[in-house]
Amino acid sequence: MRALLEILNFLRKKKGMDFDSAVFVHPNQRGIPTPTKAMLSGCGSCKLCEIECPTKAIERKGEGELLIDYGKCLQCGQCVTICPDAKLANSGFTYVIALHREEFYTQYKNGVLEKSPNLPLTLSENQKRFRNLTQKRGFLYREVAAGGNNTVESELNASFNSVFDSEREGIRCVASPKHADAIVFSGPVSQNMAAPLETAWDVMSEPKALIACGTEAVSGGLFPKGKLPQDPDLYISGDPPRPDVILQGFRLLLGRFSFQFQEALHKFLESEK
Repeated sequence: MRALLEILNFLRKKKGMDFDSAVFVHPNQRGIPTPTKAMLSGCGSCKLCEIECPTKAIERKGEGELLIDYGKCLQCGQCVTICPDAKLANSGFTYVIALHREEFYTQYKNGVLEKSPNLPLTLSENQKRFRNLTQKRGFLYREVAAGGNNTVESELNASFNSVFDSEREGIRCVASPKHADAIVFSGPVSQNMAAPLETAWDVMSEPKALIACGTEAVSGGLFPKGKLPQDPDLYISGDPPRPDVILQGFRLLLGRFSFQFQEALHKFLESEK
């Protein structure tokens, strides 16, 4: 039996994902849109990206300033396709995860990312308490589909396969919120799901965490954002986010992964010059 367990552990390490060496840029994914070198001379008077963005994640100010809320971004690539001068590109940057919603608000001046002076933000008291409880042992979560389209649920299911192996990190989905440490919700929180989400939240014992998974959960996406029991402790954007992105978000909340969205994005953009 011991020999069998050793073989299984070896195969798991051999074939499973190594989260510590994983990179946040995926060559086969669109990822978030970012300015190209062509924007160094300004963006001109064109506003097609702002007009065509389905979630209004992009805002143009003047000829050289571009505001992008990556918490609203679907990573659909529409803004890149519509840009007549190739001043936006699909970056492949998929790790759109943060402990604070403010981290997703970005500002570019002539194609250069202006890092917010208010970042990094400190952990909230609830995030600290949750991390102290779960950093070593992991956590159990109850998933609530709050009016979404089930794509997030498909990626959450995939996170338990032999490649991503969520349970290796001590992260498991449970049937009842009474047994859970966290609520993971998807969707914009429709009118009929606001009360069930709040009920699930209320029956959980402290400390507990609320996790917004998917662009709709973070910002509403294409829909109005519904009522939440409290501000989320973790935001995972993407429509839907990949399983590895979801798990890295969970690891960020646990304190096992050091990551700050705007800092990582700035380093990536600098490396592309």
